[in-house]
Amino acid sequence: MKKFKIEFKWAVIMSIIFLAWMTLEKQLGFHDEKIKWQIAFTMLIILPNFLLYYLALSDKKKNYYNGVMNWRQGFISGVVLSFIVVFFSPITQFITHEFISPNYFDKLIAYSVESKKLTLEDAQNYFNLTAYIWQSISGGLSFGVVIGAIIAYILKPKEQVSTNKSK
Repeated sequence: MKKFKIEFKWAVIMSIIFLAWMTLEKQLGFHDEKIKWQIAFTMLIILPNFLLYYLALSDKKKNYYNGVMNWRQGFISGVVLSFIVVFFSPITQFITHEFISPNYFDKLIAYSVESKKLTLEDAQNYFNLTAYIWQSISGGLSFGVVIGAIIAYILKPKEQVSTNKSK
């Protein structure tokens, strides 16, 4: 497990940042009167998550691989990080919907039905803790793997240009 200590540390940081983001959404009214804009605001978390993955893989490169990490090593680190974040996601979803914003699902269901986007039954099936846990697991894995691959590519060593001339 020492091999993945850095990924674990960053997964904890990412989970805390997620909870802070959910608190920010709640405080700004995106879980209440501005609920129709919540999905758009939530998508903005991609920006800090991209930065957090960059910082995490940079940390791994510097402190585990001594500044030289190839794409494969970075990609594996990103995948491991994604799995650890996903492991924490049921906990962060529970904290979000039980403590930070306990009325979120009720308000989202009411908005969806009032705006005729979903029937009551469909809204209740879609907007609940179990569904959100599964969405966070699938979304976290797919996002993490893709972002991990991109960041690993950015951080891989640059090709050395040979200065030897063939005669």
